[in-house]
Amino acid sequence: MDKKRATLTGLVAILLWSTMVGLIRGVSEGLGPVGGAAMIYTLSGLVCLVTVGFPAIRRFSPRYLIAGSILFVSYEICLALSLGYAHTRHQAIEVGMVNYLWPSLTILFAIFFTRQKANLWVVPGLLLALAGVGWVLGGERGLHVAEIAANVVSNPLSYGLAFAGAFIWAGYCTVTRLYANGQNGITLFVLLTALSLWVKYLTGDRAEMHFSLPVVTQLLLCSAALGLGYAAWNVGILHGNVTLLATVSYFTPVLSSALAAFLLAAPLSFAFWQGALMVCAGSLLCWYATRS
Repeated sequence: MDKKRATLTGLVAILLWSTMVGLIRGVSEGLGPVGGAAMIYTLSGLVCLVTVGFPAIRRFSPRYLIAGSILFVSYEICLALSLGYAHTRHQAIEVGMVNYLWPSLTILFAIFFTRQKANLWVVPGLLLALAGVGWVLGGERGLHVAEIAANVVSNPLSYGLAFAGAFIWAGYCTVTRLYANGQNGITLFVLLTALSLWVKYLTGDRAEMHFSLPVVTQLLLCSAALGLGYAAWNVGILHGNVTLLATVSYFTPVLSSALAAFLLAAPLSFAFWQGALMVCAGSLLCWYATRS
């Protein structure tokens, strides 16, 4: 595959992943937070089996296999349940924005754990990303401490899961960089996520699943977006323009919010978009700080 086509394939992956917030929330409204997530990752695992294939586990280093599995499964569960447990669709989009602290945190982890060189621009970058999330949670009043606190207290589970997920994914990226040695365990990890969610569903409070044409459609789209996204991203990273893909990926918070607002019919305020742009700018500053 030529470089331009591979880069375009990588950009398609970013577009597919940007639909996840809206689609996961839509599925959870019909099938429940846990049951819906279990269905999504089961079908996504099947898509990964077809597109990526099952990995040769014997080639994995024990550290990547164990730490990678735990971190990936934990992150995906945090993401799916944080969106599913949100009280409203608008809150689900806010929760999704909290999750997008992970790009800045990934660079911070790389500095501390992989000796990634960076200049002092990483500090204002991280602060700007945090301020952007605060701006989103502050509602119409922007960076207002009382409003932020009230918003978080109204649903600490969702916001807590999203915040924890951002740190967990940064940890997963760091572990992959250190120990993967070129191996790709995505298919295994997605299937383990599905298994974990089914165990939680079967041993917990089984919310009734209400299948309907809109819910099934969103389920199929979400599963395809997740599975095909990983396959497309792999092609882009291996054969495309990695610098361009990395740069565009930092605008995912804005694209994800726009698609979620459209899919969920949940208009967002001007203050929300200001915060989303701050998160993107902060992530880009952190990335710029690592450029030689």
